[in-house]
Amino acid sequence: MRQWRDAMRFPGTVLLGLALALLQGCSALKSWNDRPPGEAAAPQPSGKIAYQLDVQAPGPLRALLLQHLDLARFQRIERHDGKDGQSDERLSAVELDRLSAAAPAQAQALAETQGFFNARATVRVEGSEQEPRVVLQVDPGAVAHVSRLSLDFSSAMADLPPLPGAAALRQLVIKQWPLVPGQAFSQSAWSDAKQQALMMVRAKGYPLAKWGRSHAKVLADDNSVELDLVLDSGPQFKLGEIEVDGVQHQSADTVRHLAGFKPGDAYTEQALLDFQERLLASQLFDGASVTILPELENANAAPVYVHIKEGPLQTATTGVGYHSDDGPRATLDYVNRAPLGLPVRGAAKLEYGSALKSATLEISSRPQPDLQRKQGSLQYEETNIAGSDITNSSARLGRVRETRVDEHVSYIEALHSREITAVSDISANALSINTQRIWRRVDNLMLPTQGHTGLLLLGTGVSGSSDADRGPFGRFQLKLNGYLPLGADWLGSARTEIGEVIAKDSTGLPNKLLFQAGGEDSVRGYGYRSLGPKDSAGITIGGRMVWTGSLEAAHPIRPDLPNLLGAVFVDAGNAANTWRDLNPVLGYGAGLRWRSPFGPLKLDFAHGQANGDWRIQFSVGVAL
Repeated sequence: MRQWRDAMRFPGTVLLGLALALLQGCSALKSWNDRPPGEAAAPQPSGKIAYQLDVQAPGPLRALLLQHLDLARFQRIERHDGKDGQSDERLSAVELDRLSAAAPAQAQALAETQGFFNARATVRVEGSEQEPRVVLQVDPGAVAHVSRLSLDFSSAMADLPPLPGAAALRQLVIKQWPLVPGQAFSQSAWSDAKQQALMMVRAKGYPLAKWGRSHAKVLADDNSVELDLVLDSGPQFKLGEIEVDGVQHQSADTVRHLAGFKPGDAYTEQALLDFQERLLASQLFDGASVTILPELENANAAPVYVHIKEGPLQTATTGVGYHSDDGPRATLDYVNRAPLGLPVRGAAKLEYGSALKSATLEISSRPQPDLQRKQGSLQYEETNIAGSDITNSSARLGRVRETRVDEHVSYIEALHSREITAVSDISANALSINTQRIWRRVDNLMLPTQGHTGLLLLGTGVSGSSDADRGPFGRFQLKLNGYLPLGADWLGSARTEIGEVIAKDSTGLPNKLLFQAGGEDSVRGYGYRSLGPKDSAGITIGGRMVWTGSLEAAHPIRPDLPNLLGAVFVDAGNAANTWRDLNPVLGYGAGLRWRSPFGPLKLDFAHGQANGDWRIQFSVGVAL
């Protein structure tokens, strides 16, 4: 009677079962070519034979057996050779007998890895001598469950009084240990639980952690398993001096300034990851890696090794393109990571198109450990849309904090605009204080399928124009995007925008502060910024409030082309000067989506219900 087994020795169990089966030979099985005593043996086929394999077992166990049984492996070789016309590696009758005899022991050993310690397996061979059929029937019995758990600690995590954070870490490991009494036991769950616990402890300051003891005592008669573990944490590591290599144009002190920790602080994996993210988010380096060498002699002051990959000091990028909303365009981007040798970053951008012309100059300081940096910018923009010529110029001064998933900008802005239409020529000015937050909580920043993103802008200031009074105003804008898998390979997305300028009717406002709707990422089926209040000549001008919304569902066109999708959508929205006057219009249609390496490419055929027009609209990239 089996009293116990160590689950760590499952591979040995498999080998033992195979050895016993081989020693038994054909006597363990009445093969299809056995004959009663005295009966003449039938002539044996001179060549090799093909065979069928029928494994009868519960679904998950059947899949495991079909993957690992020798009978299944040789059958796959046979099918492969038959398909490709290569050399014949099919089994002989003797080889088939041997593998069939070994199959029950193999099946029982494989069942034990899934927690079935009382499995019974039988095999029989049916069919003709030329095309036999091997039937393996497995009754797994009841799965074993964890009956007792002992999880202890040694080395630094067992010290009394405990090191800072050690007691909380011990409780966290115990709390998140998945194989508690009552849970079903399997070899994969056992291995995963131990690996996850080690990874957690190593990441929290004990990089030399290992299992001092990990026993799984199997009581087969009771279908139970007793777990006995001791986690040897090793010493708690502390961070030492930062050693930097790879810098050329920047200084090593600039790198150290972004560390966010000082020598003597406790090591955690997250501290190094945060340091690395700061370096990349600084926009000063093309690549960065931050590591330590977890050696015992360095436990009290582990050197932090930072390898930097610097790009060129100056870069210039040109591009040409076409957008369905505002036509063809050419762009020039220039970046200098140390203009005039100063500890700042400079960037300039020029954009020239048929409907939009703009120029931007930006200077920003070195980022602080919290990734905040000071920023100043000048911007000039000309647009010509639907018979309206608009120029906007602005100057900003503020602070910006950017990470991979969040952006926070606070700034003071001076804004001047001039709008010329067939019936008016209006200039306006505004001075405001603003704060803007962008957050991204999606599974993939470039090609999201699940999660959400958002933008919130709040501002207040004073404004006036050549045809209206000067006075205070407030402004808010909220944009939300959501992504959700819908099942059966369908992907759903939704977005909405709501915004308002709060001011007296008599207060003049620059065009840049007003809202218009229409076009890609707004209401498809209508011209870019064509929705909103109109002047006496029928030209769209900005409104003081806006709302738009959209629902979309997409599905791959063919199973073998998962990144090429067809989509259907419906949009709604408009801009107006009062919420009472805001009458949403509908746009709907269908389109194509290509999930390309540089972002989603969208081509839409959209119908505007209010104007009866069909429009082709396309764009590249994800908003926010």
